[in-house]
Amino acid sequence: MGVYEFSAKTNSGEEKSLKDYAGKVLIIVNTASKCGFTPQYKELQELYDKYQDKGLEILGFPCNQFGAQEPGSNSEVQQFCRRNYGVGFQIFEKGDVRGETAQPLFKYLTAEKGFKGFDENHEFSAVLLDALKKNYPEYLEDDGIKWNFTKFLIDREGNVVERYEPTTSPAAMSEAIEKLL
Repeated sequence: MGVYEFSAKTNSGEEKSLKDYAGKVLIIVNTASKCGFTPQYKELQELYDKYQDKGLEILGFPCNQFGAQEPGSNSEVQQFCRRNYGVGFQIFEKGDVRGETAQPLFKYLTAEKGFKGFDENHEFSAVLLDALKKNYPEYLEDDGIKWNFTKFLIDREGNVVERYEPTTSPAAMSEAIEKLL
């Protein structure tokens, strides 16, 4: 099994099979417009610009589960991404990425690559961990998504290669992406 077994609705409501991305290297990321990590959209777009012609696709999945940081409609999310960060990669319909209501794709991704911890050198690491302990202690008990901008790197065969927590900059993924391209 791999990510090609799944489908998701695009931001415009069209059902899209991930089989359409067969043979591509993918970054699958849950996103939010009002998060301290939201500027990662810029780096994700830079990766997309740099590697798209070599076979990289980025799939953004907006989610409002973490501090209600994605309150907008699908249309508002799309407009925000384009206007503020020039996002040209595919944005999907807003949905849940953890727990009982998580999209099946994210249940699969987190089962394949569990949580290994946050980058302790990141400026938001201690704040994020503190917020989770205070507000969402149950999120720390499993391998589910912990916060916005958790990124999964997928190889050309649809296999989950690595999981990167929000405290890992998209730019830090460049070497791993290049190995797969």
